[in-house]
Amino acid sequence: MEKNAGVVLATERYGSTQCWKYLSKDGGMERRRDGRESESRGNVVVGVFKSVFLPQGYPDSVSDDYLQYQFWDTFQAFSSSLSGTLATQASLKGVGVGNQEATVAAATVTWLLRDGTGMLGRILFAWQKGSKLDSEAKKWRLFADVLNDFAMFMEIVAPYFPACFTLIVCTAGIFKSIVGVAGGATRAALTVHQARRDNMADISAKDGSQETLVNLAGLLVSLILIPLVTDNPVLTLSLFFLFTVLHLFANYKAVRSVVMETFNEARLSIVFQQYLRDQRILSPPEANRREPVFLELGKTAPIKLGVRLQDVVQSLEDLNLALKENNMPYLIGIRNGCVCVCLGPEASVRDEIRAVCQAVWLSSMLNCPTKQQSHWEMVHESHKLMDAHFHPFLKGVEAAGWDIKRTLLDWDEWRVEWKTKSS
Repeated sequence: MEKNAGVVLATERYGSTQCWKYLSKDGGMERRRDGRESESRGNVVVGVFKSVFLPQGYPDSVSDDYLQYQFWDTFQAFSSSLSGTLATQASLKGVGVGNQEATVAAATVTWLLRDGTGMLGRILFAWQKGSKLDSEAKKWRLFADVLNDFAMFMEIVAPYFPACFTLIVCTAGIFKSIVGVAGGATRAALTVHQARRDNMADISAKDGSQETLVNLAGLLVSLILIPLVTDNPVLTLSLFFLFTVLHLFANYKAVRSVVMETFNEARLSIVFQQYLRDQRILSPPEANRREPVFLELGKTAPIKLGVRLQDVVQSLEDLNLALKENNMPYLIGIRNGCVCVCLGPEASVRDEIRAVCQAVWLSSMLNCPTKQQSHWEMVHESHKLMDAHFHPFLKGVEAAGWDIKRTLLDWDEWRVEWKTKSS
């Protein structure tokens, strides 16, 4: 056996970063780290840190944008923690902490009113916008952080308006409840994107560990800040604006670093319109860089997906016009300047992508003042356009790395079965 000393009997890997070999030695078997006899103490510390704060199997078990996003997310969380300390101090001062004339009952009522209005705000926001948080996770993530900073600013200035203190902190409580819903839901949507091995729970747990570590660091810094800003409104506001700028900058960089391979309306619109211009298919990184991350107050020609039949057609004549040139499991029409798509129950994901591409083209035509066609003429032209271009477009996006097995398109739940003209 001695003559076989040093022969590799087996190799094993832990992810893509660690590798060991099993060697025959003196009639036995020795385990040795590949390329090195032993690990240095520094590498051991780094390994422990990774196992505590990063998902198992990192970096292979997460998306490519994970580290960049988490860096900026950690930075924004630290800034937000410091801003939150300033806001909490102001709120406590406003309810009477340190004021001998303040009563416990008055402070308790104020706190209960703030929490109660916040609960109502959380329910109403989830009811109105819950379905939008998946399809537009980046926009709502950034919106939540902007709103959070505004709410904290309201809490800081509230003590200087004692007559309106309760109203201000209740309004800030509503805003913070919206932040809680939007921030938590979009964090979940981003976790789905980052998980590459069905390891959402592990990623979420490690994200919580990272956030706890950041909050602990923020707590230590806050212990230094509190004595400095007490009874010093100028310094309080100056530091708050500094932390807010850092917070918003880090949040912008964080959402910009996310590269999603699934289509929402914005990304699909960007990719499809580029294809119509020069037959070029944008890759996921290219399209994500162009995707807007700020909420738009209004669209000149919005698109509604999964609507009722009456939102597309108003009469039997309209139904016949909607079916003309159309052999797809969806109906598309234009009503009140809005492109509406009515979906059949048998429609596949590819049909949904095609319908949205068609709606995007119609929306762009409605915004073009030189077009003098009737609405149904535009719809018929769009069917011919899709017959000519959609199949090569779909093959192109799949080759470019887009995931077309699922989408983040914001479909409502209406599904309609209709009869053809011949039947």
